[in-house]
Amino acid sequence: MKVLQKQKDKKFTVLHLTDTHLYHDEWIGEKGEHLKKTVNYLVEQSKPDLITISGDLAWAGQYDSYEDFANWIDSYGIPWAPVFGNHDDQDGYEAVAKAAKILEAKSTCLLEQGDPALGYGNYVIGIEEEGKPVHGIIMMDSHANKLWVDAEGKEHNPYAELYPEQFPWYRQQVEELKAQGVRETSLIMHIPIYTYHDAIKAALKADVDPKEIPFYNGEQDGCWNPGYEDSFGVYREGICSYPVDNGFFEEILAGGTTKTVICGHDHVNTFAVPYKGVRLAYGLKTGRGSYHDDRINGGTILTIDSDGKLEMEHCFYLTEE
Repeated sequence: MKVLQKQKDKKFTVLHLTDTHLYHDEWIGEKGEHLKKTVNYLVEQSKPDLITISGDLAWAGQYDSYEDFANWIDSYGIPWAPVFGNHDDQDGYEAVAKAAKILEAKSTCLLEQGDPALGYGNYVIGIEEEGKPVHGIIMMDSHANKLWVDAEGKEHNPYAELYPEQFPWYRQQVEELKAQGVRETSLIMHIPIYTYHDAIKAALKADVDPKEIPFYNGEQDGCWNPGYEDSFGVYREGICSYPVDNGFFEEILAGGTTKTVICGHDHVNTFAVPYKGVRLAYGLKTGRGSYHDDRINGGTILTIDSDGKLEMEHCFYLTEE
């Protein structure tokens, strides 16, 4: 576990990015410039203590692009922690491991491989204040694709889920953090868990068209059911999870400390919904790599207080370019 220090009487700030998705030649073009302007703005606004990235940094096998990404994000001199997404992972373990070596070589990168049987990049970042652990950020690899056989016996290759072998690993991290006195943890991965379907269905009023939800924080009154008024964000595309529930949300509830889950993957979903005591959230897509909507661009700012409580909000960078 890597440990970062929080200043007393000052919130610890995390800038969360996701789905940057650039090829090598795009770094020297308009998309690269737009991404850099976006993150420069976010860093200036948030002055983060840590930068996290929830996957799809580039594209599998495009090692020059991982070098471009790593050199650029490392240049801020701020600790940064990525997990990999399905497009990072789509060429298999050896390819993602090679990309990871590029990232791990950078001076401020916190990525740890973890047990290779669980994927690449299952690790924990501890936040301490005056030597006391107050929060744990659990990073998990959600892989790329996984076989699914439907009720008619047909085989499909949908987006993956967390492996069953990752459940006890997650449980162990939660218990170890509890033993240190940590009362709240957060979880960052790329592909959403199945329970995101249940959460948005419970939160969104039946008479609200998801495509008509206003984009920006503070403009969504009247969209949410009673008990879900603290929800925010938009639901502009399907939730591309594994098609069946593998029970991981029950692990989260049983552990009792993970109060926020943040994923990426679905570029024009930005909702954050409190569901059974756990905020299930998307990070705000960062940049114009792959498919995008310029009205949904920026990052997500997470703040952690001295009790370890995490709050989050999206921070938009909008441009007329």
